Amino acid sequence: MTPLVTAAVLVAAITHAGWNAIAHRITDKLVGFTLIAGGGMLIGLVLAAFTAFPAARAWPYLLSSAVVHIAYYALLMRSFRLGDFGQAYPLARGSAPLVVTVLAAVFAHEVPDGWAAAGVALSCAGLTGVALWGLRGRRPDWAAIGAALATGLTIAAYTVIDGLGVRASGSSLGYIAWLMAVQGAVLPAYAVHRWRGRTAAVLRPFAALGLLGSALSVLAYALVLWAQTRAELAPIAALRESSVKPYSYSNNFAGQGLMRLA
Repeated sequence: MTPLVTAAVLVAAITHAGWNAIAHRITDKLVGFTLIAGGGMLIGLVLAAFTAFPAARAWPYLLSSAVVHIAYYALLMRSFRLGDFGQAYPLARGSAPLVVTVLAAVFAHEVPDGWAAAGVALSCAGLTGVALWGLRGRRPDWAAIGAALATGLTIAAYTVIDGLGVRASGSSLGYIAWLMAVQGAVLPAYAVHRWRGRTAAVLRPFAALGLLGSALSVLAYALVLWAQTRAELAPIAALRESSVKPYSYSNNFAGQGLMRLA
């Protein structure tokens, strides 16, 4: 992995952690994720007008990824509701790189060497340890842990799907633009149906914060997709998950720490 790719993934990690902290800060999770997804859709539509259209062979990956991302949003909202942010988030993110390593070996024929595999395992153990350390002296909330692990599986799934898709697309910017446009329409549509005539009133108090989260979300994933065209999937996944999160969660001030970093 070149220094430029490494730097891009580290920036992606910070911005990704930032938008998740914003989502946690908005008490009503449907409001937060509606704004983030809807803002991402608008950004994607604007980008789509100025970028290359993804190649036809990339669309099965793109559409599959959109479905998995919707499941990811639903599970992440559930994880935030059930468990402490400082435990649910690193558990979800920390479990993903190991699964990515297996899936990448099967579907992308990328088998890491011994040092890379050890690095992925160490990263996952460290992040999972941060989450489990917070459980000391308390009875585990198995529902919250299960939701976090399920979230991690969706992360691993869309990471590999998008890694293959962006490589087939011919344009990483075109791929992220259309991915955001497609997946971003679902949550806002559901929210409008649920809130009906109250939608604007419900969203207005958090609009600025939510739209900031959407911009960070698009930037974070665009950087990751670009990196996936230039390096193997598993090391990128591990580096993305391990950069700033251990420091941010170590004192159980995840939201505040990540907001400052972002």
